[in-house]
Amino acid sequence: MRFFSLNSHVPCWLKVHTKTPQCVYFFGPFNNSHEARDYQDGYIADLIQEGAQGIRVTLQKTEPKVLTIAKEFDH
Repeated sequence: MRFFSLNSHVPCWLKVHTKTPQCVYFFGPFNNSHEARDYQDGYIADLIQEGAQGIRVTLQKTEPKVLTIAKEFDH
């Protein structure tokens, strides 16, 4: 027996946290988690090439308000 979520029509987004720089990036929307995971490695490779470190990826089903959140630093 298969169960379907009532929210199955909600797109998936990859939420990528980086330690350096301290940012949160959102990539998507994707039709499902399998599609999101298919693209994940490419986004991570781009961030590594740009010098990002401490990368952590999660999947979410809510649409972000902004695509990039950078921590503000006091100088």
